[in-house]
Amino acid sequence: MPKTSRALLDALPREPVMTSTGTVELRRERDDPTGVTVVVNGVPSSHLDLADPRRLDFEYMQQMAAVLDTWDVPGGPTAPVRAIHLGAAGCSMVRYLEATRPDSRNIAVELDARLTELVRTWFQLPRAPRLRLRTGDARVELAAMPTASADIVIRDVFAGDATPPHVRTAEFVGEVHRVLRPGGLYLANCADRPPLSEARREVATVATRFSAVGVIAEPAQLHSRRYGNLVVVGTDDPDVLDAPGLARSLRTLPAPARLLTGVDAASFASGAVPWRDGDAPHRRLGEDGPTPGND
Repeated sequence: MPKTSRALLDALPREPVMTSTGTVELRRERDDPTGVTVVVNGVPSSHLDLADPRRLDFEYMQQMAAVLDTWDVPGGPTAPVRAIHLGAAGCSMVRYLEATRPDSRNIAVELDARLTELVRTWFQLPRAPRLRLRTGDARVELAAMPTASADIVIRDVFAGDATPPHVRTAEFVGEVHRVLRPGGLYLANCADRPPLSEARREVATVATRFSAVGVIAEPAQLHSRRYGNLVVVGTDDPDVLDAPGLARSLRTLPAPARLLTGVDAASFASGAVPWRDGDAPHRRLGEDGPTPGND
C-alpha cells in the first residue's frame, strides 16, 4: 500500500463524527484494507479506495463510469471535462474523473457544510480549480450556474433513502438542460423498488427536456424482481447512448447491467406521468430498500 494511503487511513476517525445535518461514520472492512465506506446519517453514501480512485464499488457508479468511459467527447476518452456533482458525500465520482480525465474541472454541491469540510480533509481531495466544493441546496446552486457551462451533471442527491422531490421534476431537469452545453450528459441515480413506478416517472420526466433518454439497471431490476439503483441518462446527442462498446461494458461489469434506449426506454416509461413542481412528495423507500448512495 502506498505510504500516502496508509497515512490517510491511519488518520481517519474510528467513531461517528457530528456534521451539520447529523453524523458521518467511516466504515472499514478487514478484507478491504484501502477502502472506506462513508455512511451519512446511517445510509451508505460513498465508497472510496484511497489507493485507487478508479475503483468504484457501488454498482450504479460503475454503470455511470461505463457511460463516461465510452463517451466520445472532443479530445478523446481522456480529455478533461467540466462536471457538476449534485450530492457530494465522499466525492467518489470526482476522484474517478480526476484519475481518468486529468485536468477536469469539477463543482460538487453538498447540503452539509461540516461534511464538506471533513471529507476534503480526510481524503485529500483536489483544490480549485480542479474541484470547487459548494455548500447549499442542489437545485438552488444549480440555478445560479451559467448557461452551457458544464459537460456533465451527475445527480446523486438523497435525503435519507429517498430523492428529494424538488430535484426530480421537469422544471429541475430544465435547469440541468440549461446548464449543460449542447450534447452534454445528465446522469441521475434513482433508487426504487418493484414495480419501479418512481424510476418510470424519472425516465418520463427526463424525456421532457432531453431528446435521447436511457435507463441502466441489472436485468432483475428491470423485470421488477428486486430493489436496486437505476441510472437514468439524458442527452441531446443520441451517439452517447449508441457509443460502441457501451452495452458490452455494462454487460461485463461485476454485476452485469442492461441499457434501455429508444423504443425500449419509451416502453419502460409508458404511461408514467412526469413529475412537476407542486406534486405531492413521494413515499420513502423504507429500511429494506436499496442502498441509495449520495455522491
